[in-house]
Amino acid sequence: MPLHIRDLSQLAPLNSALAERLARVDFPTLGHYLEEGFCDPLLRRIAGAGRLVGRAVTVRITPTDSTLLHHAASLVGPGDIVVVDCGGDRRHAPLGEVVVNALAARGAAGAVVDGVCTDVDALRELGLPVYAYGTSLLTTKLHGIPDGGLNVPVTCGAVPAGPGDLVLGDANGVLIAPAARLAAVLDEALLDDQEEPSLVADLYAGRPLGELTKATATVEKLLAAATPTENP
Repeated sequence: MPLHIRDLSQLAPLNSALAERLARVDFPTLGHYLEEGFCDPLLRRIAGAGRLVGRAVTVRITPTDSTLLHHAASLVGPGDIVVVDCGGDRRHAPLGEVVVNALAARGAAGAVVDGVCTDVDALRELGLPVYAYGTSLLTTKLHGIPDGGLNVPVTCGAVPAGPGDLVLGDANGVLIAPAARLAAVLDEALLDDQEEPSLVADLYAGRPLGELTKATATVEKLLAAATPTENP
């Protein structure tokens, strides 16, 4: 596939109001309302801490060549999260101390790589959130292969990621989705979070979880429906 580069100016800017509200929600609560966008659970936080919210800057590289990633690291800005598609490679690390420092120097919020990273001790000392499948001593090179893309649709953690999508991450994993899709369920998710402390308090007060969530009533209805009715 030939090299395909779209200018970052074509991306919609990060909606700061939406990002601030997303930073308040418990990310797993979004899993009550969404099915798509959740990255492979094996894609884990390797460095950094806290909660990650930002705009995806997507990069697709060939398995051994990180030339395009170095170029992208020169263009990102505050709130951007670089999402790297390595073409399925799990051996060559495109992210290490120098690239991640380059991202940090430009104010980027973090990086998610559908592959591995290196220099893990330096990355943890720096503290910029980095998500990957693991670590490797084998790194990519600057071959300059005329292949890949910048700000194009990619795959990361077995989910599609588009340029300008929102990236959410914490210790549980990563979610990548269009802003409108997240906004559509955010109010309900925030309300759930507000109600959760009273739910937990009710549990310790002796009320069964199935009663509180009405799961027990649902099970009873299912059992009743499955029981053959005797003829009079």
